Amino acid sequence: MSTPETPPPARSRVIAGRYRLEHVLGNGSMGTVWAAYDEFLQRKVAVKEVLLPPGIPPGEADALRERTLREARAIAVLSHPNVVTLHDIARQDGEPFVVMELVPSRSLAEVVRQQGPLSTQQTAAVADAVAAGLEAAHRAGITHRDVKPGNVLVGDSGQIKLTDFGIARNVAENTMTSTGIMLGSPAYIAPEVASGQEVTPAADLWSLGATLYAVVEGVPPYDADDDPLATVTEVVHGDVPRPTTAGPLEPVITGLMVKDPDARMSLAEVRRRLRPLLPEPGTVLFPLPSPDAPPVAPPQQKQRRSLSQQFAPPKTPAPPTDTPLANDPGPLPFMVTSSQPVRAATPRRRRGKVGTAVLALTAAVIVVVSMAGGFVLTRYLGGQALLPSAVAFASTPSTQPTSTTVTKLPTTRVHAKAIVTNNGSVADFALDVPTGWPQFNQNRTATDSLPARAQFFFLRPDGSEELSVQRFQNFPKVAAYIDAVKAVPGVVMQSPTSAQVPGFTEGQQIEYAQNSAKPQSTIAMVLVKGNDLWVVGAKAPVASPASSEARALLLQIVPQFQVTG
Repeated sequence: MSTPETPPPARSRVIAGRYRLEHVLGNGSMGTVWAAYDEFLQRKVAVKEVLLPPGIPPGEADALRERTLREARAIAVLSHPNVVTLHDIARQDGEPFVVMELVPSRSLAEVVRQQGPLSTQQTAAVADAVAAGLEAAHRAGITHRDVKPGNVLVGDSGQIKLTDFGIARNVAENTMTSTGIMLGSPAYIAPEVASGQEVTPAADLWSLGATLYAVVEGVPPYDADDDPLATVTEVVHGDVPRPTTAGPLEPVITGLMVKDPDARMSLAEVRRRLRPLLPEPGTVLFPLPSPDAPPVAPPQQKQRRSLSQQFAPPKTPAPPTDTPLANDPGPLPFMVTSSQPVRAATPRRRRGKVGTAVLALTAAVIVVVSMAGGFVLTRYLGGQALLPSAVAFASTPSTQPTSTTVTKLPTTRVHAKAIVTNNGSVADFALDVPTGWPQFNQNRTATDSLPARAQFFFLRPDGSEELSVQRFQNFPKVAAYIDAVKAVPGVVMQSPTSAQVPGFTEGQQIEYAQNSAKPQSTIAMVLVKGNDLWVVGAKAPVASPASSEARALLLQIVPQFQVTG
């Protein structure tokens, strides 16, 4: 009989009279994952705790609890060596705690950040393990919906496990449409999911292909850094990039990354093609790195400066920067971000529903641009404002200015926790978000001019608009943020306008356009509360009626924005 594992200190918190919490493994907007000790079975476990923001309405609190229980139900029906095992659901003071297998591991994203792109054998082993786990999930009627490098664990002993079934759904369950439920990570989301179509197991096939692309190339197939709107647009409307360094894995990746869901390579076929590429049993594929080893930068030819890096003043000469796929937040929803690869077209077998929709939308855009583009371009080149002049925000919703041409959108109150880093303080906020807009979260590291920040994005389902919230911890410097935005290449900003927003000690409204391949208009409020800087913004393409809707959206939601704790 094996010797029981050493229990943690006696003063730590105990859940359900059994699970003693040791330390935090990861934080996210939906909760915290703890390393814990099961005093009954005398083993280490992972415990996921849902953190409810103060003041959250009972209905929304119940929805968050249901999300946790859905994750547990999704995992509970699975018993597979490549899927993290669920042990128990514990209750403490009426709140659910999900008890899972604790896997001493790194995320696949962390592995790539530390060592660079994976070898053929490493990638084949990862692909086979994840495909096997997905096969088991699909047989049980479960679609994962968020396969990405950050949700694949590489164990210290070599095992590879798929984790975070938090947004997975059983096909027998009703779909939840709350804006607080994430639909996946933009860089890895399937085109049909990004365009609002029905989610099927085929969505996991695309995401697996995108994950394999990322680990062999060192960057995701699609990514616009701080701009999920642009990323989702590329996923839906852009060409499918071909990997350039995948070698014998290229047919597998291109077979999975097909925009027509019905034409994607099956998991059985993926595993059949991988079989000759797998290493001999017992091969050590992922040796643990030296603690002093620096992270490896992505391939230089695929690098581009992220928006957070563009905020920093230019340097001469500019050295290569490290843009990791992601930090490992533990099994919590998290968005992976990195640099953008070179794109090339991939042949399509046939035009499916997505292709037809794209052609129709493209035709509509051409008409819109033809009517509005000349006016917008003239004002842009003449240095005039692209949007109407700024107005002050009212102290109550009943007196706020409204657009005479844009209808107010129905909204849902969303409560979330802004945690800048795993060890940072928590700030709760509440925001009225247009109903049905999916949410994406991420953290960005510090630059020379700006500190680390937590970011929340809400996207209109058709991809035409974006709403965002940023929190900079211990950085109450409005002018510094505005100067950093002005330093971004291609940005043309109007003069900031002072504005008063209830609950904040300082406020500036900014409007700017960024001259790029797809020009966009942004209107934002830069606010100070306590020692934190908050930025609430709305963004839409310049040559689109949505650019005026961005202003109306901001005027609608900012007076309701609150930092609640």
